[in-house]
Parts: sequence; structure tokens; C-alpha cells
Amino acid sequence: MPHVWEQGPPARLVLEDGSVWHGYGFGAEGTRVGEVVFNTSMTGYQEIITDPSYAGQIVVMTAPHIGNTGVTPEDDEASRAFLRGFVVREYSPVVSNWRARASLSAWLAEQEIVAIQGVDTRAITRRLREKGSLRGLITTDATRSDADLLEEVRAWPGLDGVDMVQTVTCAEAYHWTEPTADAWEFRQWQAHGDAAPARPFYVVAYDFGIKRNILRRLTSHGCRVTVVPAHTPAEEVLALNPDGVFLSNGPGDPSALPYAVEATRALLGRVPIFGICLGHQILGQALGGRTYRLKFGHHGGNQPVKYLRTGHVEISAHNHNFAVDPESLPPDVEVTHVNLNDGCCEGLRHTTLPAFSVQYHPEAAPGPHDADYLFAEFVRLMAAHRQTKENVPGEYQKTREE
Repeated sequence: MPHVWEQGPPARLVLEDGSVWHGYGFGAEGTRVGEVVFNTSMTGYQEIITDPSYAGQIVVMTAPHIGNTGVTPEDDEASRAFLRGFVVREYSPVVSNWRARASLSAWLAEQEIVAIQGVDTRAITRRLREKGSLRGLITTDATRSDADLLEEVRAWPGLDGVDMVQTVTCAEAYHWTEPTADAWEFRQWQAHGDAAPARPFYVVAYDFGIKRNILRRLTSHGCRVTVVPAHTPAEEVLALNPDGVFLSNGPGDPSALPYAVEATRALLGRVPIFGICLGHQILGQALGGRTYRLKFGHHGGNQPVKYLRTGHVEISAHNHNFAVDPESLPPDVEVTHVNLNDGCCEGLRHTTLPAFSVQYHPEAAPGPHDADYLFAEFVRLMAAHRQTKENVPGEYQKTREE
């Protein structure tokens, strides 16, 4: 019986350091260039592939066996896949999930994503940890030489300083109404003593590459949500009279998004703000901080994060190559969460304004529910803000201006 690797065409992964990895292709055929990162999640490959935050990147999965659950409509985090390529040790052509609509290979072909299997993903991951994220290329084109492919890789400019948000944001505003499905709902907000709001809170969510499960969690926590494009000015958001503003996750370099930072800065003190991932980095800049590139980033569903106020450790999901420099933050901004692997800032909060953010993904639920309290926290901020506006109209903004 032939090995499963023999079912696809010969393929190569070429890294900018000159290393060439030979395997077999699945998914689409062709050549794709991107930034190569590794992901340590044991499950959830479909959510990873459809996470817009991976735009421009080639993802190496450290879990060795990928594909046995196929793909299902319920697990898509966006309308399509945005990553450049997918690398696995061994692809399973056998689908054992009754919900699956297609095999992973067939679906990747539809999405025009080139993938490679049969390579030593452990050795590739060690190389990325030692050297940092590298530019790379996956190809099934047997006519090109390794030297030619390496030249293309090194000619690719990379993602630093590039606004990748424009490749993933929505073209126009839309409303979101779907909550978490009953089969998965755990009502964590009730565990914190909160009652369902008498009037739903109205949230405007900036789409920098937003994941659908974030929208589901906001809805399940009693929010009506309008999603707006990344370039939407603060004045247009305020004209919608929201109870709160959400800053979403997204791809690329946060320092390349001055328009998002400017809009966020204009919203500070006028409406509660909650940011996740790229939204955390945008809020950090709006508050006066700086961002920097991590050596190989955080990508995976098993990162330990400590909540400094309680001492609790949360098992969390991450997908980012940049972080907020805590030393650059002003005195009125508090670091609330830290990564226990490398000590970097994973959360922040303004001490007087209703604005906070986390670098990781509470909606991804790897803990599984360690971090869902953050959505309840956002609801409490909006409730307090609503009460202030109703009791003392204009006083909140007056305080901010003073």
C-alpha cells in the first residue's frame, strides 16, 4: 500500500536561510511566498486557516497528524482563508467527522491555498525558534531550481511596515446577530453574578480582521453588534451612539495603522473600548505606547497567561508576531496580564478611562473558559458608562476633557 505522502505531487518549502525541505503537495498547486511561523495548537486547524490574522503567513503545524476531521461550515472564522500556505508532518486523507463538508485537501484547493506534507515540522520549528520568523515559499512547480526559488523568497519584502488590514477588512458595515450555539454556550457571564441586560448594549466593532467567534461571544453577552470597516473615522462611530467600541484582531504590523490609532485615540474617554490581539496593539499605541516585533511570535492554543490582579493563570490562544512595550506606556496605563513563557505584556488597562485590552484570544476558549470573563468585564464597563450618561448627561465627556 503506498504511503499517503505519495498521493500528492512533489513539493518544496524554501526558507530564506537557504534550507530546502522536500515533501508532497496537497490542496492547491502553485507557488506561494509568505512569512513562515509555527503554531503549537493540538486541534483547531480549520479555525487557524480561516483566521484573518494569518494573512501573509505560511503556517507550520507542530501537531504531527492533520486533516482527519475534514472541514465544517461551523468552524470557519471568516468567509475564506487568508494565509499563504500550510505545512504539516502528515496529512490524513481519511475524514472521520460526520459534520465534515469536504476533506481538508479539497477545501484548500478551493481556497487556492498551497500545502505541503512529509517534511520534518519539528526541525523546521526548532529553526524558527532559533532564527526567528523567516520568509519562505511553498511550491509544487518542479520546473524551477532551488536557487531560483530562493531568489524569489529573498526578494519578497516581508510584512514589516505593511498594512495587511486592508486585505481582510469588510467593504461596508454590517450587523451581526448570531450568538454562540446552544450546544456550546456555557453562560460564563452568569457565573460572575451578572444578570442579562434589560436593554441590549450596542457595540460597534472595528473589523481589522475580526473572527466570527468574537462576534458570537459579544452577542451571547447581550450585545447588538455593528461591524464597520477598518478606515471608519471616530466621528462616524460616535454618530451611531454605541454603548461601547470593540477593536478586533487582525494581521500584520500594528505600527503601519496610523488611521486606526488616530480613530482609537479620538474615542478614548468618550465610549468604553475593548481590544483583542491587534486591537490591543492599536489601543496601546493610542495610549502613548510603542509596539515591537517578537522573535518568532506567539501562535497556538496553549500559552500560559497570568492575570496580575488575581494571580490566576489562564490557558490562552494566541496569534501575533508583535507586542506592546510595557516600558513605553504612560503611568496611567496598567499592565494587567503577562505571558509566563517570555514575560511580555498580554493585557493593559487605563486606570481612569474605560479602556482595556488583551493580546490573546478569549473567544477561542482553549482553557476552555478561562478568559471569557473579559467579555463580561466589557459589559460591566458599558453598563457603568450608560448609567453615567443617563444620570449626568455630558459629565463623562467633560471629565475626560478636563
